Amino acid sequence: MRVVVAGGSGFLGTPLRQELAAAGHEVIQLVRRPPTEPDQLRWDPGHPVSLPDDTGAVINLCGVGIGHRWTQSYKKLIRSSRIVPTTRLAQAVARQGIPVLINASGVGFYGETGDRIVDEGSGPGDDFLARLAADWERATRPAQEAGARVVRLRTGLPLDKDGGFLKPQLLPFRLGIGGKLGSGRQWIPWISLRDWLRAAMFVLSHEQIEGPVNLAGPEPVTNAEATKALARALHRPAIFPVPRLGVRIVFGKYAAEEGYRSLRVMPKVLRDNGFDYDHPTFTSALAEALR
Repeated sequence: MRVVVAGGSGFLGTPLRQELAAAGHEVIQLVRRPPTEPDQLRWDPGHPVSLPDDTGAVINLCGVGIGHRWTQSYKKLIRSSRIVPTTRLAQAVARQGIPVLINASGVGFYGETGDRIVDEGSGPGDDFLARLAADWERATRPAQEAGARVVRLRTGLPLDKDGGFLKPQLLPFRLGIGGKLGSGRQWIPWISLRDWLRAAMFVLSHEQIEGPVNLAGPEPVTNAEATKALARALHRPAIFPVPRLGVRIVFGKYAAEEGYRSLRVMPKVLRDNGFDYDHPTFTSALAEALR
């Protein structure tokens, strides 16, 4: 199958392109600079895009990282870097009759859940990331209304030492100054990077799957449990909780609030469709991430 990938140079996009190619797909990467490889196609998300003939699926992972200080201007960039490319790609899928759009989203859709378990049938929250995810998913409507199979990947926190949720924690934990955030009671929607890639490939190949899909591990853990597991894996203490004020100084008020949010997310769609995790526990996912 010819698969077009947008946002294919980042933490998730690079290994996903490799996974697609290894499975025998022809991968076309959309880039915003002059192409340097024959499998790249230049595009500008600010303008309509024409995708290659016989494209069988589009996978969109566009979006700047949220692990930065949340100024008002950066919050606008977080939104526009997701919604604008999604809108253009959904319009292209609709216009060209492309059968599949797999689009990134996030478990932030659910907002603060506390100890309440949520799955794909649960409604949205009402904070910044929840509203962002709802608008992001809404931008795929042109493709859905045109009859394409649209899958919205509500990604949790992929674990890998080279990026994502885990990388920025490794240095403080190795220095013995890592710790839980506040009370540590908040739930973390983790997933191993390997299982994230396998799940993305799974939804691509299973035509009955459409709509939102939670890409999170089957056994959520609390921040306190995750902190103990990471400290144990690195053979370091993790005694002192990280104060909210410290996180706010480094990342800003809004990002600090998000860091203390609880998301007890279950991957019902994956489990109902027979997906088997290589790393079904946080401990096994962490061991894989630190290999």
